[in-house]
Amino acid sequence: MTTNQGRVLRRSRRNRMLAGVCGGLAEFFGISAFWFRLAMIIALIPDGVPGVLIYILLWIMIPGE
Repeated sequence: MTTNQGRVLRRSRRNRMLAGVCGGLAEFFGISAFWFRLAMIIALIPDGVPGVLIYILLWIMIPGE
């Protein structure tokens, strides 16, 4: 099991499209931002509201760099 010791979850300034939420998550977990963006798009498909609410909540909760 890997740990994220020493890493801090922050919104990315370099890897961003809107607010840097997906880029920040990708940098924190060490994977491509593509997968987080794909998950957000999938969350938008049913009605749009769940994905938008998740993104806005993460935008508010995760501090910027």
